[in-house]
Amino acid sequence: MKQLVIATIAIVFFNSAIAQSTLPAADVKALDGKTVNTSKFSNDGKPMVISFWATWCKPCKKELDAIAEVYAEWQKETGVKLIAISTDDSRSSAKVATDVKSKGWEYEVYQDENQDFKRAMNVGDIPHTFVLNGKGEIVWQHNGYADGDEDHLFEILKKVAKGEKID
Repeated sequence: MKQLVIATIAIVFFNSAIAQSTLPAADVKALDGKTVNTSKFSNDGKPMVISFWATWCKPCKKELDAIAEVYAEWQKETGVKLIAISTDDSRSSAKVATDVKSKGWEYEVYQDENQDFKRAMNVGDIPHTFVLNGKGEIVWQHNGYADGDEDHLFEILKKVAKGEKID
């Protein structure tokens, strides 16, 4: 009986550690300088992607570039909104707006200079990508980027948009 109780507690703890139901509240800055609380991120019942990146991170920019090429199609098919969270500190944050403009990214972009949101989301290495369902619940996450990962991400988004479970 004692082992059953310990096992149950361990399972509950493990599940709560990996399955965060909603976004934590942290203040980030929009590129226009306005402060936004992450708990306000929404997409009218449609999926969202939150991508943590930095100006110095080549795989991060490569991933966001690859998604940019197909983003309009993704939006049309799934209604997805991508929110890019820059983890650049105050010394390199001036490059963020320049990078976004030069790349032509049509994402919502915010700066997390103090990395409060990054810590609250338990993000270690970047790029780190989260998928949220229409209820704002985190249903999938991925760390790193390799060519073609965006195709898998799109398959995940199509399932989420249809309300299907993610394996």
